Amino acid sequence: MASSDFADRSHKKLVLFDVDGTLTPARRSASPEMISLLRELRKKVAIGFVGGSDLAKIAEQLGVGGNNVLDEFDFAFAENGLTAYKMGKPLASQSFIKHVGEDRYKLLANYILHYIADMDIPIKRGTFIEFRNGMINVSPIGRNASIQERNEFEIYDKEHKLRAAFVEILRKKFADYDLTFSIGGQISFDVFPRGWDKTYALTHVENEGFEEIHFFGDKTYEGGNDYEIYSDPRTIGHSVNSPEDTMRILKELFSL
Repeated sequence: MASSDFADRSHKKLVLFDVDGTLTPARRSASPEMISLLRELRKKVAIGFVGGSDLAKIAEQLGVGGNNVLDEFDFAFAENGLTAYKMGKPLASQSFIKHVGEDRYKLLANYILHYIADMDIPIKRGTFIEFRNGMINVSPIGRNASIQERNEFEIYDKEHKLRAAFVEILRKKFADYDLTFSIGGQISFDVFPRGWDKTYALTHVENEGFEEIHFFGDKTYEGGNDYEIYSDPRTIGHSVNSPEDTMRILKELFSL
């Protein structure tokens, strides 16, 4: 039986969404049309987002019109669910640094920074390692790159496979750390303990009694940061290539 928190919904289903490329263009805000459609969807089912970024960044993208993003979704899972909220109230969180240990983390961070220093790429900006609660995000170009620079790097990386090569080296060099490396977005990849991918968010909802849990994501291929939750037997996965694609499928699936 689904939680009484969602007794007002006509379907005992949960629909979870990736953020970048699924609900919004990469690192941009959701359209008013998307927010409006999600509000209509929420009248029928429970909804939630599962993003790799921290909550502040996701709130910038989904808190359209100054609305509190925690009021717009039943479940809010930032950093793959390591920072989690249900109906606006915080759930248990996890810490990357406590799990890995300060000394081992320093070795990893030093190696990454040395590697990036030696990379021959057209431009470098700043914030090459972004430390988050449940993971680190590594960007060869730097997270301070402009939207235009991000777009150009994405094209360059598709040709030269810089991130894929970087990940492969880290996977071998730090094999004993038991980490997962997940390429997502345009300019970076995430590093987190094994099992702390987006399926971690499911630990917060699997006992809520939903008849179905749907997941929408754009990086659903193996190695993409939506792959694990998309292919998990607990979810019904929907692979999309844009926010417009997401809206089209939602309208068809839930008669919106």
